[in-house]
Amino acid sequence: MQNNKSASARLAPWLLVAVAFLALALAFSARSALGLAMPVWERELGWPRSFVSFGGALALVVMALVAPVAGNLVDRYGPRLLLAVGTAVVGLGMALVAGMEGRWLFLVGFSGVAGLGFGMVATHVVATAVARLFERHRGLAIGIATSGATAGQLAVVPLLALLLQWAHWRWSFLALAVGCLALLPCVLLVLRSGRPTTAAGRDEAPEPLRQRLAFLLRSPVFHVLFWSFAICGFTTTGVIETHLLPYAAACGFPPLPSATAYGVLSAVNLAGMVAAGWLTDRVNRPLLLAAIYIARGLSFIVLLYVASDIRLLFVFAVIFGIFDYSTVPPTASLVASHLGLRVMGLAMGLISAGHSLGGAVGAFLGGWLFDLFARYDWVWLLSIVLALLAGLLVLLLREAGGLRVLARPA
Repeated sequence: MQNNKSASARLAPWLLVAVAFLALALAFSARSALGLAMPVWERELGWPRSFVSFGGALALVVMALVAPVAGNLVDRYGPRLLLAVGTAVVGLGMALVAGMEGRWLFLVGFSGVAGLGFGMVATHVVATAVARLFERHRGLAIGIATSGATAGQLAVVPLLALLLQWAHWRWSFLALAVGCLALLPCVLLVLRSGRPTTAAGRDEAPEPLRQRLAFLLRSPVFHVLFWSFAICGFTTTGVIETHLLPYAAACGFPPLPSATAYGVLSAVNLAGMVAAGWLTDRVNRPLLLAAIYIARGLSFIVLLYVASDIRLLFVFAVIFGIFDYSTVPPTASLVASHLGLRVMGLAMGLISAGHSLGGAVGAFLGGWLFDLFARYDWVWLLSIVLALLAGLLVLLLREAGGLRVLARPA
């Protein structure tokens, strides 16, 4: 009997990892559906790309507003209710988009309702919940759980592309709504509620919100992680998640091969996140994070030459996929060790808000520049510069804590 209880206790944290993985898979696939639908709405509804990009950017702004609140709620109450409500709200938003007849309902359904859900079913919520349950293998567990953000897209995005090609775009969004509804009982049954505990089993009562905010805003480490992650949002959620598939369509590539390339990116991204989580437990984390940003920036060079050869789209998908969301495990691990588990939910919420705002700028700017110049070259060049800047910024961090520039001489 004692052995059974011990095995159950060891399994419980990994069940949370599995359910969180699935929740992120659906939420991020719903976000990616916008890029697939953008050219279709442009033809069928006559909506300019800048308007649809604005809708995506507005959803990211809503996510940015929700993220710190969601992080604070995880600190206080745990992930169960938050992920359950978020999954239901994402499903409701997708249902509204599936039945929409005009622009205002798109903004309400996708940008407002679904954006609220995206802010709750988010990597920072999952990373915080997982970090509290693991001391050993923390980086690996975070990497596996948050890789749901891209793993679901490996299967779901090509399926949505098939529905777009063979049926109608409304069926794609309705399928996402049904998926969210089906997952909801799993979230409620597997995840537990109550005050969060550490991996050692101790209850943690969070300090007052004002005190935790003051601590974070005075921390140079927090600012390094915040601004680098904002750039991360620009170069991933903003320009790639929103504009890679429309860019492929502008190059004249058919929807299915383009979506397949995106699926390849997601598959490699899955491996990249798990590998980054594994490396986070074993190597110098600031150097690892800086290398990811720099390599990501250099990968945008390939996009400048994609227009003439669809094979280069697959080359980019492989290279970029390795360094796409692989920033999440080392960033979350650095927050846990350098800022502390007691403020991790709030810290990750604020950092994720920066990511969403950076993504909003990238999403809107990509659409605006395309409408202005009918090409994406300036977006890719700007992404190169910003990603390299993020890499240099992270190099200020020390593995032991604090900033290199503030370290005392040995």
